[in-house]
Amino acid sequence: MKIFIAGGTGAVGSRLIPQLVAAGHEVTGTSRGVAGAGRIDAVGAHGVVMDGRDAASIRRAVLDAQPDVVVHQLTSLAEGFDFKRFDEVFAVTDELRTHATDALISAAQEVGTGRVIVQSYTGWTNERTGGPVKTEADPLDPHPVPTSAKSLAAIAHAERAAVDAGGLALRYGSFYGSGQSLGEGGEMLEAVRRRQVPIVGRGTGVWSFCHIDDAVSATIAAVTRGAAGVYNVVDDEPAPVSTWLPELAQAVGAKKPLRVPAWIARSVLGEFGVAWMTTARGSSNAKAKADLDWAPRFASWREGFRTGLGVR
Repeated sequence: MKIFIAGGTGAVGSRLIPQLVAAGHEVTGTSRGVAGAGRIDAVGAHGVVMDGRDAASIRRAVLDAQPDVVVHQLTSLAEGFDFKRFDEVFAVTDELRTHATDALISAAQEVGTGRVIVQSYTGWTNERTGGPVKTEADPLDPHPVPTSAKSLAAIAHAERAAVDAGGLALRYGSFYGSGQSLGEGGEMLEAVRRRQVPIVGRGTGVWSFCHIDDAVSATIAAVTRGAAGVYNVVDDEPAPVSTWLPELAQAVGAKKPLRVPAWIARSVLGEFGVAWMTTARGSSNAKAKADLDWAPRFASWREGFRTGLGVR
């Protein structure tokens, strides 16, 4: 098939393109610059310079490619992560999840593309009441922390647009692995090593993880499988912070994480960070496993933290 990857040099896209090429597909991947397009060319795909914030640039790239499948992997996360300035840090990514999603879908419909796959996220987005693990049938958080409200609205927009167009929205869990913030040299892993990531309160926030390679394999599965809808792409073991954080520290040879009351942590992490650490809900991958015929290589973060972080 002819497959168009918007965001071909990102965390997922850069791993996705070589595998699709190896499977015999004709792949076009986009980058913001000539150097990135050259890296895409070097793995046997066709690199295209595209501005993800310009609808005309998006339309031109999709019309030139005439793809059978469009995969949206555009993000802008170069600023890192700041719990207290969440919406501010994610402002460009939010734009890519709204305006770029609309432009990609419009262009795909114009050329008769049969399948659209859009990147989404699951974790802090879940409703923070009820049971500890949510499915795709459960609502997104109806009362998000104000500093994350715009980002949640952008995620909801991307998912709704994808499904309304007959496409799939893949809700990736929190990434870890080589090249990720939670991976060798990454910002979060280094903070864990420095004992700067505490267990807040009782650490009852439940997280769902996804190794970056498992996100790629699920996306490849979605190219040919699965009906229109939303899919949680996570491992088999949602876990509270009080469980996974000490094991992560042990896996990388760090001291046990500190325990900090929520009222103290709030001054450092803000309301959003405290909520994620104390009231977040995890996500079930049962639908993705059944409908995409997919299973994560790292079924649990326990194994993944020991062998899949890229730690030297």
